Parts: sequence; structure tokens; C-alpha cells
Amino acid sequence: MAIKIGITGGIGSGKSMVSRLLEVLGVPVYISDLETKRLMASDSLIREDLSALLGAEVYAGGTLNKPLLASYLFGSPEHAKEINCIVHPRVKEDFRRWTQCRTAFPIVGIESAILVEAGFAGEVDAIVMVYAPEEVRILRAVRRDASSRELIEKRIALSGLSKSEFFIQSCMYQKILVKGNVRTYDEMRKQLAVIKEHLSKVESTEDLELDVMESLRMIAEILD
Repeated sequence: MAIKIGITGGIGSGKSMVSRLLEVLGVPVYISDLETKRLMASDSLIREDLSALLGAEVYAGGTLNKPLLASYLFGSPEHAKEINCIVHPRVKEDFRRWTQCRTAFPIVGIESAILVEAGFAGEVDAIVMVYAPEEVRILRAVRRDASSRELIEKRIALSGLSKSEFFIQSCMYQKILVKGNVRTYDEMRKQLAVIKEHLSKVESTEDLELDVMESLRMIAEILD
């Protein structure tokens, strides 16, 4: 059975870069955000429950009414919980099926901004937390999504992370930078080779070396 690694972090933290690096190393990664969008458009149970909650207009014309869904979703934390209770169980089932189709791989990953909050902690063997200062995250997300700062801040607030947790993440991020970053592409290639060799030898979660996995964040920082 494959070892399952969860990659998580807030909006704009850099978790997608870590996922791409793992994929470069031959580790398939389930991108929850993309798969959730697919399921919300195609899964009959999700469509039925969302229609019961928001009305038939949420799938007017047979396609998901994204503005209507977003308006409700970002309206309040309670609304977000209602949507998540409909969607997350189906995503979890889909991830299990996805994993079963990849038994040939010794390691697989799942990327999710709310891995723990969505109840996926029990689905993985190890979790890689990717973090960055809140201001860095906001600027990245505004640039990436061509969105407003106000909307990004609202999305962060709805993620459920407290200010104290953001502070802790920021301090840990600073510690990583002080500890030493990957500064050149030659260093990056060498470190990727070390990570790939390490992953090829991993047979259980006890074999995962945190220092080696930490290098993924360092490389992600120089590539961002």
C-alpha cells in the first residue's frame, strides 16, 4: 500500500509548488481544489444536495452557477460549513478511489488547503505543512488570481485559521529562511536528487526524514 503524504497550507503559502516538485520526482498528487471543481460539476449526489440547499438555479442550464455558489459560500462561515458538509465526503471517497488506482506507486500525495479541517488527516500517513507570512500570502494570491485584496482576506478569514496560528506559521517560516535556503539552480538540482533518492528508499512513514522533506519548501521558495 502506498504511503500517503498530505500537503497543506493556507492560500498563497506555496503548497502547489511543493506538489509540482513532488510530481517532478514521480510522486502523483491529488489536487483537491481541481478535483472538487470536477465533482461539483459531475457528481449526482453533490448536484442534488446543492440544488436542495440553493435551489435549482445553482445548476441552471446544466452547469454550475459559480457566482451564485461563491456568493453563498463566502457569505458566512456557517454557509461554508454547509457547502463543505456536502462536498468533502464525496471528495474523500474520490481520493480513496484515486489512491486505489495508483497502488504501483510507493508514495502518493494529496494537496488541500484545509486538509485537517476537511477531515483528511486520517487519510494520510504524514503531513507537510507549507507556510508563509500572511502579507506574502495575500500578495501572491492577489497576483495569481487577479483578485482584490479584500476578497483574498475574506477567503483567508473563512479558512478558519486564527491570527495566532498565522503568527506561529510566520515564525516557523522565518526559521526556515534563517536555517538556509537553496540559492542557486545547481543547488536546487542537487537537492532534488537527494529528495528523489530518499523517496525511492522509503518503505514506511518512519523512513521519512523531515530535513529532506523540509528541502521541498526551500526549493519552492526560490522557484516562486
